[in-house]
Amino acid sequence: MRVMAIVRRIANQFRRDKRTLALMFIAPLILITLINYLFDGNAVDPKIGVEGVSGEMVAQLRDTDMTVKQYDLVSDVKGTIKSDGLDAFIRQDGADVNLTFENSDPGVSKQIQMKLQAALMAEQKDTMKQLGVSMQEASAKIQQTLAMVAKQYSAQTGQPLDIPTVNLPIPKEQQQLSISTAYIYGDADTTFFDTIGPIFIGFFVFFFVFLIAGISFLRERTTGTLERLMATPIKRWELETGYLLGFGIFALAQSIIVALYSIHVLNMVQMGSIWYVLLITLMLAMVALTLGILLSTFANNEFQIVQFIPIVIVPQVLFCGIFPLEGMADWLQWVAHIMPLYYGADALTSIMVKGEGFGGFATDFYILLGFALIFMILNIFALKKYRKI
Repeated sequence: MRVMAIVRRIANQFRRDKRTLALMFIAPLILITLINYLFDGNAVDPKIGVEGVSGEMVAQLRDTDMTVKQYDLVSDVKGTIKSDGLDAFIRQDGADVNLTFENSDPGVSKQIQMKLQAALMAEQKDTMKQLGVSMQEASAKIQQTLAMVAKQYSAQTGQPLDIPTVNLPIPKEQQQLSISTAYIYGDADTTFFDTIGPIFIGFFVFFFVFLIAGISFLRERTTGTLERLMATPIKRWELETGYLLGFGIFALAQSIIVALYSIHVLNMVQMGSIWYVLLITLMLAMVALTLGILLSTFANNEFQIVQFIPIVIVPQVLFCGIFPLEGMADWLQWVAHIMPLYYGADALTSIMVKGEGFGGFATDFYILLGFALIFMILNIFALKKYRKI
């Protein structure tokens, strides 16, 4: 009976806690649905530009599921790749093939390289076959002409004339293509982790600041500190600013430590300014800080703060750029654009992988700033539940 009493008590607790029930039964369904859409999206074919490539080669490249865009004359290959959103550019001049990769995703670069090599080998095989046939025909005609000359010589002199066997060699330049490779971002040794490393920097800063800020502000409420502060003449915006600056000092320290450790100890790719990296990680920390404080006003204990992780943090990971979004439905891509971490990850990738200046990630920065200001304003209004001023 005592055991059943405990069971009934726990069951009643769960029945009264609607948030826990939703976390257990609804949140997993939502997350697994999102993951299903993420992995069920259409594969995005690599997009390449070509110049001086034969029509047969273009057809073979398209047969390997690559989107091919033909150009007549390109003066700035790297600029064309960036402006037209190409993954690679192929320029061929006879036996010389110049291949330039965008390389923000090394996996795509390796995929293009393998498909290109297969297409080049197939084209070269066809060319060699045709060339070999034409050389054999030419050799046979020369041999026939020499035989006629020898026959006429023998008829006139009565002496036999030995003629050599003619076998024309295939020109060396037609036997082997010379392929040179260049990269806009990184090099041939760039790995997949090099490109997603900046995303994880942003994620860890966002996650831990969110968690610590939410729990810390919750303790301010449960211990009565917030209630005592609200009993003073302090204004809500002053209280909010004080909390942000207080927590922000530690958020800044965490951002600096994580960024410097990742770059100088783990040797993550760092092409841009370290100051820009710190700026974006700080902005992510401020967004996580204001969001954590905001959501903590709706929690009564630490467990309820943790309950927000599957709802708030996990979708950030799914839509921050680790999984490609281009092949997904438009509505799913729209979901990604309401996630703060999406913009933070994009900015960090632009800085660390692509070496962009402020102009390259300015939009991401201002959107993150907008998120922080919106959450801060909502926090000020949320404090009304503790005191009306």
